[in-house]
Amino acid sequence: MRTSATVVVGVDVGDAEFATTVRDGVASIERLMDAELRGADEVMTDSLLHLFLAGGKRFRPLFTVLSAQVGPNPGADEVVIAGAVIEMIHLATLYHDDVMDEAQVRRGAPSANARWGNNVAILAGDYLLATASRLVSRLGPDAVRIVADTFAQLVTGQMRETRGAPEGVDMIEQYLKVVHEKTGCLIGAAGRFGGMFSGADGEQVERLNRLGGIVGTAFQIADDIIDIDSDTEQSGKLPGTDLREGVRTLPMLYALRQTGSDGARLRTLLAGPIRDDAEVFEALALLRASPGMDQAKEVLGQYAARARHELDLLPDVPGRQALAALVDYTVNRHG
Repeated sequence: MRTSATVVVGVDVGDAEFATTVRDGVASIERLMDAELRGADEVMTDSLLHLFLAGGKRFRPLFTVLSAQVGPNPGADEVVIAGAVIEMIHLATLYHDDVMDEAQVRRGAPSANARWGNNVAILAGDYLLATASRLVSRLGPDAVRIVADTFAQLVTGQMRETRGAPEGVDMIEQYLKVVHEKTGCLIGAAGRFGGMFSGADGEQVERLNRLGGIVGTAFQIADDIIDIDSDTEQSGKLPGTDLREGVRTLPMLYALRQTGSDGARLRTLLAGPIRDDAEVFEALALLRASPGMDQAKEVLGQYAARARHELDLLPDVPGRQALAALVDYTVNRHG
């Protein structure tokens, strides 16, 4: 039975005592981040704390802590440090993404670039990366290499998205590759670190890394569907944000393949960002009625099945059941 005592970061982990353990782990990561950011020079602190204090799902710290439950020492200090490193990298990318996208709002508050300008937002992101680099150096050379490789992959995904698909490349294949690089790989690193620093064996660590990549990609596909399929009251977000920003998401890419008058109208509407509210509502109605929504949901289901396959091969510990609940949350969430 789901109660507030068993829910951590929106995920029902099934047992109140275990939930307390996980909640404490996520809180330890947040405390370390808070201390590190408040320890910066005062010229930095307001911009550094801006997004951190605005909240967020804390999905990556949660994944780190749950992955650590697979190993024999889930409460290791290194797990906390690793979780903070991953979340700081994530926060840094949000600052930089908002500059590139000219976004005005992030987590329900003015974005850093809207509040202080692009220069401050870029520097705040850079400082977060520097802090993550300093923290990961405490975890040894292997961890430093993993972070470097992960960040290189993340930047490659951003470049791939920015430059667009080369001629002849399938747009859906391109989309899935970009999502894995931009979102999946960092959550994969969270799983790898959780397993590594809790003492899980090498095979389990690799499995947690793969699981994180799959779950991260599924999380983004679910976001794409939510942006079209839910209402503001249900999701807490304004539907059609991707349409307004000119972002081609998986349901859109499938819908654009349809023939007939609806397909033609969608191709006209989705030629660029949509500024007119009436056209946003029209596009949302066409997308909701298109086969693209069911096709995107089918892909999401395929990723969920892949995640469950990886889970089935992990040890039967409370962390595995909690990770299974996280997969269900990822696929079924509404916001």
